[in-house]
Amino acid sequence: MTASIHKFTFKALGGACELVLDGLSAAQAQPLMLAAQQEIQRIEHKYSRYRADSLLSRLNHQAGGEPVECDQETLQLFAHANALYNLSQGLFDITCGVLRRAWNFNEAVVPAAQKLQPLLELIDWHLVTNKDSHVLLTKPGMEVDFGGFGKEYAADRAATVLLEAGCQHGYVNLAGDFRMLGPKADDSPWMIGIKHPRQPDEVMATIALTSGALATSGDYERYIEVDGKRYCHILNPHTGLPASYWQSVSVLAPLALVAGSYSTIAMLLEHKALEFLQLSGLPYLAVDQQGRSYQNQAHTAGNPAAAWA
Repeated sequence: MTASIHKFTFKALGGACELVLDGLSAAQAQPLMLAAQQEIQRIEHKYSRYRADSLLSRLNHQAGGEPVECDQETLQLFAHANALYNLSQGLFDITCGVLRRAWNFNEAVVPAAQKLQPLLELIDWHLVTNKDSHVLLTKPGMEVDFGGFGKEYAADRAATVLLEAGCQHGYVNLAGDFRMLGPKADDSPWMIGIKHPRQPDEVMATIALTSGALATSGDYERYIEVDGKRYCHILNPHTGLPASYWQSVSVLAPLALVAGSYSTIAMLLEHKALEFLQLSGLPYLAVDQQGRSYQNQAHTAGNPAAAWA
């Protein structure tokens, strides 16, 4: 059978997912894409806060009670969460998911301070303990949520499944977060577009990629507008209020987990974000609320320093 580009789309993790493979026949590509999809769904079932039978739901249900034994994969994700907490000066805190009890981005209502305050008292990464692989949220009512990096972790895991199966050409795209497998079969790069944060049907920039990962965080996917002001779903755990300095931040890194984590931290750091991104050495494209763009095109992830065209 003739080799060609194969695309497979499905819904998972609350958004549109796309797997793209090149240089294989349809008969070769289909079972590989199915295996990658199954890996993404495994992660969703294990860690989704929306599933009552997920591991995170069990941890949250046990808050203030008995610890829950966690496997090595989960412990590694908790270790990543700890690193992000330290890297972000406490702004990336996976215990801030309780704020969704106050914020509903399907209704144009800004919660009152009296509603936020009791939830803020439940946010404290230091109240999550791990002893002999048993994790406990020590305060009743606390929650942990991997939503800040779960999608990117799933993209990396799906890419690992495909790479280990011998795929060398293609990429994983989970709702705009990309993990590359390699260039096209003819060794040309994939042209990846970044959504315009204010023009939904337009691309703000395009970058040529052959490896690594690209992730974007922004105020345009889930948000409400009240009295002419936009409130997005990226919430500051110290104030309970949304990040409001940037329209979007895109970061290029070796792994989607890194790219997504850094782009989210940058959104939360607001006016301190550029210094943080410059120190990281990772290429980025950031757009502030006035529509001004800032970028660094340093080398990384095996890609040349291509312009964000």
